[in-house]
Amino acid sequence: MAPALSHPPNVAFIDEHHRPVHGEAADYYGGKEHFSRSRTYSASFAHGYNPKRLPAFGNEWHIRSRRMSHDEKSATQPRRFLIDVEETIRVVLEQEDTDGDFQISVTDGGPKIMALGTATSNGFKSFDIRGTYMLSNLLQELALARDHGRKRIVLDEARLTENPVDRLSRMIKNSFWHSLTRRIDGDGLEIICADPKNRTGRVNPRIYVPHGEPAMAEYYRQVAREKPHLNLDVQVLPPKPDDPQFVKSLNNKPGILALAMNEVDDGRGGKTLKGIPFIVPGARFNELYNWDSYFISLGLLVDGQVNMAKGMVDHFIFEIQHYNKILNGSRSYYLCRTQPPFLTDMALQIYNQLDRSDIDSNRAWLKRAIQAAIKEYHTIWVAEPRMDPKTGLSRFRPDGLGIPPETEATHFTHVLEPYAAKHGISILEFSEKYNSGVIKEPGLDEYFLHDRAVRESGHDTTYRFEKRCANLGTVDLQALLFKYEVDIGTAIREVFDDELELEQEFDLAPFPPSPESYANPHREKSTSRVQTSDEWFARAEFRKEMMDKYCWNESKALFFDYDTVQEKQILYESVTSLWTLWAGCASEEQCWKMLSQSLKKFEVLGGLVSGTEESRGKISLDRPNRQWDYPYAWYVKLV
Repeated sequence: MAPALSHPPNVAFIDEHHRPVHGEAADYYGGKEHFSRSRTYSASFAHGYNPKRLPAFGNEWHIRSRRMSHDEKSATQPRRFLIDVEETIRVVLEQEDTDGDFQISVTDGGPKIMALGTATSNGFKSFDIRGTYMLSNLLQELALARDHGRKRIVLDEARLTENPVDRLSRMIKNSFWHSLTRRIDGDGLEIICADPKNRTGRVNPRIYVPHGEPAMAEYYRQVAREKPHLNLDVQVLPPKPDDPQFVKSLNNKPGILALAMNEVDDGRGGKTLKGIPFIVPGARFNELYNWDSYFISLGLLVDGQVNMAKGMVDHFIFEIQHYNKILNGSRSYYLCRTQPPFLTDMALQIYNQLDRSDIDSNRAWLKRAIQAAIKEYHTIWVAEPRMDPKTGLSRFRPDGLGIPPETEATHFTHVLEPYAAKHGISILEFSEKYNSGVIKEPGLDEYFLHDRAVRESGHDTTYRFEKRCANLGTVDLQALLFKYEVDIGTAIREVFDDELELEQEFDLAPFPPSPESYANPHREKSTSRVQTSDEWFARAEFRKEMMDKYCWNESKALFFDYDTVQEKQILYESVTSLWTLWAGCASEEQCWKMLSQSLKKFEVLGGLVSGTEESRGKISLDRPNRQWDYPYAWYVKLV
């Protein structure tokens, strides 16, 4: 409780407009404030402050605050409160936010009780808001009201007592998706150009447009002319934008990458381009991310936002067409790096929810997605250096030169320090000479090869991949590619009458893989024949055979990563072994063994952890916790 809140004297709220209690914030708080001079409007109260404590135990004691005049809930009328927004925010934070993080949580030590003036009494009487959940919701509602310019509100108690699952689902659907929506176009660049990930204030914000998109390049040049305050630098990429030497040359010229756009009416009788919206994984991000987008799309489909999810697949198709892969993220320093592949399942789940009134259009869209996935499969996942021809296993093994530029300047200091000392120069000078190729350090090259591979795996960081990731045929990647192969084969058979032509030309990877077939420089072209389901099911069957041979451990009843250089299994127990159940590449016998013998190793209160404590090893000051190891759990592990 806190001092009584002050409101305009002799003023009463009149709530003239009926609003849905659980309506979207823009509707609930978007109306005007209405006043009446008909009677005195007294303060809505957060009690005069008296600290409340839990009932005494032992030597503990508590102060019971004086009860105020309270309203009881009417049998016919729900309870509502009259609230001064700014003053109540101040009081709630002052009284309840004891750790100063601008949130109300169970870790705060406040009294967890506050009285608000009721609407039926015009603020003369009050009612207690009790507990962490209601107070936390109150603070959220006040913040939303402030965002919509409201100084005073009439708030339904039902918004504070709403079922937690219902409230979270409603807020995700009505508020969070909107807050996380981005577009890369003239309007979206207003936000993107202010992003601190543009790296330095000495360089203008920059956008890179792919080769072969002249209309898009001209659009952004026009944006730069019409919005000079953006200081936008528009650059066109070369035909091979992921050449490692070229990508390294962009380290000091980073920028956002253009994504897919639609042609729309400009309102003046002409046409213009508009960015297709997409969802980012957090409010601080402004770029499209790879495997995050798959899990985001699942949530979008639950909330009926099929077009938003479809647009994110359109961006992935655009990236494969122009940047040769689905990028880790849509910034220049990611041009050599992808992430775990989920495109086929993402596209098929969306396809199954498209409006059935336009079957031809739906099939055309899915065709583009499957064609793109086939290109990604052949040119990235079963192409060297990611493919190991000897085992037939694919690896996270991205190209790249030098020190990864997206990290903080001091991120690799502990790694570079001994090399700088060896050469008798500063870390900064060593970094510059190493990146430029003046200094050669094969050991450091190997370190950064694995560092980039960990980032491509999405599991950054984990002791599972320490100093070996690029050499591993990981169980999760094999499971995802098995699903790619089955999904593509199924789509070709069920949707495209067992024939699919590829329109973009690229090299097809040899099958079955072997060192000899991969050493042959002559490759079949994608446009030389139609794709049929038999080939893709054969690829899936072959991958399962290789997984059983190299990754399955009968005695431990788990799949493990296989080190293609050391030629041995890495016996780190990862919950991603269970991805084989989702992908369908575990046999019935393997499924039962994993569920009966191994699942319990990952089970904890609340779900499944990333790996086992035994596999992680001992933790110390010199060997700290890693976020993808025990005891952490991630939703992406639980496909």
